[in-house]
Amino acid sequence: MAKIAGGCLCGKVRYSAEGEPAFVGVCHCTDCQKFTGSAFGVVVGVPKPVFSMQGKVTTYSKTSDAGKSISRQFCPECGSSIADEAEAMPGVVMIATGTLDDTSWLKPGVQIYCDSAQSWVNLGGEIRSFAKMIG
Repeated sequence: MAKIAGGCLCGKVRYSAEGEPAFVGVCHCTDCQKFTGSAFGVVVGVPKPVFSMQGKVTTYSKTSDAGKSISRQFCPECGSSIADEAEAMPGVVMIATGTLDDTSWLKPGVQIYCDSAQSWVNLGGEIRSFAKMIG
């Protein structure tokens, strides 16, 4: 994967990143469930220096259950989740995979907060699973 690109539903926010992603992961925490309006969040982590975004975003920050802050960026026009930055993972931007232009290459390698997963969710396959946050 040489270039990652995507944007929000209304098209007013666009982003790109060059290079290989650090990880593709699934998070089952209740904050991700609320933020995505789904059973979990799926993100691709990229080093912050290779990530660029055009357009205006709104940021919502809160303290996670692990006691660290997480900032979530979304389009103020259409509400699309764009990216997260977590104090627990400095220097990494986590892009919401639903906003990618091309998702054909995605394959999550890890899932976290499995203790909070909806009872009907079973991702199966070869994916490392953790009850809470890694670390």
